[in-house]
Amino acid sequence: MSKKRKKARSRRGMQVITLCISTTMVLVLLGMVVFFVLSARNLSAHMKENLTVTVMLKDSVTVNDAHMLCRDLYHRPYSHNIDYISKEQAQREQIKELGSDPSEFLGFNPFPATLELQLSSDYANCDSLRWIAREIRRDSRVSDVTYMEDLMDRVNANLSRLSLILLVLAVLLTCVSFSLISNTVRLSIYARRFVIHTMKLVGASWGFIRRPFLKQAVGVGIVAALLANVVLGAGVYGLYVTQPGLFDIVTWDVLALTGGAVFLFGIVITLFCAWLAVNKFLRMTASELYQI
Repeated sequence: MSKKRKKARSRRGMQVITLCISTTMVLVLLGMVVFFVLSARNLSAHMKENLTVTVMLKDSVTVNDAHMLCRDLYHRPYSHNIDYISKEQAQREQIKELGSDPSEFLGFNPFPATLELQLSSDYANCDSLRWIAREIRRDSRVSDVTYMEDLMDRVNANLSRLSLILLVLAVLLTCVSFSLISNTVRLSIYARRFVIHTMKLVGASWGFIRRPFLKQAVGVGIVAALLANVVLGAGVYGLYVTQPGLFDIVTWDVLALTGGAVFLFGIVITLFCAWLAVNKFLRMTASELYQI
């Protein structure tokens, strides 16, 4: 009897380990999708906030007037960052790029002072840009406002397409993950279906019978989530070592939300799958248990 018990315990232990490994692999895939979805949102905001609106100032505008305009624009809800480029700085930059100084044959500095305005991501779209440009042009210190409207359209279209693809992938992978974990949990409980039936025969309630299976499912979910987060953390560290600048997009909020989502998926999915599987065997008669 002791040998049979040891063999049964060993078999159950292997089933739990197999379930834990399978769940970990699925949670790693789910965590990667959550990570990329959240990172795509930050990437969208980062790219939009790096699109520049150039505000050209009139030649009569002094440095103090330009700084006062910067201060006024900073208080607008659409402003994310503003850089002032003086006429002299613009001239130096153009000389560096062109390799020659136009003022030598023109006799004056042809480059205007400008403000490089970076918008908040919520306002970085063509509709908002049109009324923002109209508002800024009304200022008497401004000669013109320019921005690349075609580039803005392409960036927004590509980011929308990427977000849609990631969302569809997340939904599909969630369904596939639920199916895989459900089958793995059902197989682990299948081996103990006669134990469930015996407990029914001695008068145990369904809640009492379910309890140990649900506890085991929660334990497996927590362990699998921990392992999955370790694997994901190692992957993120590898990205950090090779691409340090990536952490402008991959923030601590993204990492925390990804880790929390992995824990949530791990516990909820394994718990729900175990509840469904145990209920299925609880409803079966002895003859039905032999037939499956």
